[in-house]
Amino acid sequence: MVPSRITTDRFVLRRFSRRDVEPLTEAVQASLPELSRWLPWAHPGYRRDDAASFVRESAQAWKEGRAFDFGIRAHHDPGRHLGNASIWHTSRMARSAEIGYWVRTDETSRGIATEVTAALIDLAFGTMGLHKVVLRIAVGNRASERVAEKLGFHRDGVLREELLIAGRWVDHTLYSLLSHEWQPARRATSETDPVA
Repeated sequence: MVPSRITTDRFVLRRFSRRDVEPLTEAVQASLPELSRWLPWAHPGYRRDDAASFVRESAQAWKEGRAFDFGIRAHHDPGRHLGNASIWHTSRMARSAEIGYWVRTDETSRGIATEVTAALIDLAFGTMGLHKVVLRIAVGNRASERVAEKLGFHRDGVLREELLIAGRWVDHTLYSLLSHEWQPARRATSETDPVA
């Protein structure tokens, strides 16, 4: 069972609820120039309705066991939304999943994505019993590539014209990590308390 709350040394990852709509909207809007380069959903007209729709869809995906989205908050400032981190099954038969993340622009270069992705890898190989985790990173997104490199992912190759982003097809680099290649940080802990 995937926990609704995960803690790391500096951050809390928790399942989304309706109370997250406003902080999520603010974080996305504050980061749109950067996010819109790499993510298809980060469009210039992003509004509260988009965030509310995401929160509803996330709750449904969680209920169906398809995807598990977490909001990122700092221990010392739980009201400020720092970004999102998600894990979703790509093949149950192959016991594989993909991890995705973004961090608000004014909080980048602080190791947030690396720390929370490590926690989700622990979740994938520990709690979820998966064999393989992948990252798909837009070619040119050097910050995300560094996360993959720091965590020991293998660069598998380039997926040509993988996603349509802001009207152009963008190549993505595929990175993978196998369960026997992962050395858990042992810093992340899971809690099973529900999030209202």
